[in-house]
Amino acid sequence: MNLQHTEDRRMLADMLNRFIAEQYGFAERTRIAYAGAGYSDAQWRRFAEQGVLAALFGERAGGLGGAGFDIAVVFEALGRGLVVEPFLGALMAGSVLAEAGPAPHPLVDELIAGTAVAALAHEEAGGYAPARVATRARRDGDHWVLDGAKAMVPCGESAGHFVVSARTAGDEYDPAGISLFLVPAGAAGLQVRGCAAIDGGRVADLALAGVRVPDDARLGEAHAAYPLLEAALARGVLALCAEAVGAMDAVRDATLDYLRTRTQFGVPIGRFQALQHRMTELAIEVEQARSAVINAAAALDGEDRLQRERAMSAAKYTIGRVGSQVAEESIQMHGGIGMTWELPLAHHAKRLVMIDHQLGDEDEHLARYIALGRE
Repeated sequence: MNLQHTEDRRMLADMLNRFIAEQYGFAERTRIAYAGAGYSDAQWRRFAEQGVLAALFGERAGGLGGAGFDIAVVFEALGRGLVVEPFLGALMAGSVLAEAGPAPHPLVDELIAGTAVAALAHEEAGGYAPARVATRARRDGDHWVLDGAKAMVPCGESAGHFVVSARTAGDEYDPAGISLFLVPAGAAGLQVRGCAAIDGGRVADLALAGVRVPDDARLGEAHAAYPLLEAALARGVLALCAEAVGAMDAVRDATLDYLRTRTQFGVPIGRFQALQHRMTELAIEVEQARSAVINAAAALDGEDRLQRERAMSAAKYTIGRVGSQVAEESIQMHGGIGMTWELPLAHHAKRLVMIDHQLGDEDEHLARYIALGRE
């Protein structure tokens, strides 16, 4: 396996890191994350103008990348900068829209251009399992009627469209019988209830009560959309893991800088052997997490579905375990100042903890990894 990024990806990473550092500093990010819509439409368009959204989609969909390592490069930079714009929704919903039909859905062009916001509404209350869908859809003439609820949709209040998973056959945990539907935000019977997220930005719960959509709103085959959904979730898991690595890098660098500058008994505390050992262990754990993300990025583009899913669950488990350790250790080594609002460290730590809970936490992915090994 060639672990070196291509020249194009190195240029993308350099451009994006520079853009975030110069145009999306911590003060700007804090202003955006905890006010209004929880993201900036102007910044969303500026990211699109830089080609960042295009890097998440393949040439078939009008993009400039779309491979696992393209996703990893983008989200690692976003994690370092604590970016709150709706990239995850664009990636997962856009993946379905790009692959569901013989040609990509026209909404993909709007996502790439930054003129639209879309979200995948799949997770439901009561634990995570990719095939768990209690929301129901029934046929009514030339329409489908959806009833159910979806939980914790990032930027759900601002999304113009939702890609909604609903069960059209089978029981709640059956991979067979799942269908996907494109539901406009203004559809009758759809209620969107938003709230602030603890790590910045906003999330929303969706309630669907008799939401009617035409037959052409169905994405992919009826009762057989699980492979499409699973592939989109895999891309989301990879994105979150790469974002976590970017956040870990920022935390590690901030902690090293603090150990070099904070003095006690007349010397920098970084000279104390106990702190050196803790910092070394932390750096090793971060590199193990990075290796797991590299493995997942490589597996995303492979033909083996089982290998892909096991690599994603292995990475998500590793990120959950290491992310919590990095957050706790870095705050302890900073002392009380590590918890202050003014320091980016505290915000990175909160984001690392919340990443663990998105699309399945550490325990759920460990169990899934073991279960996949039995298939």
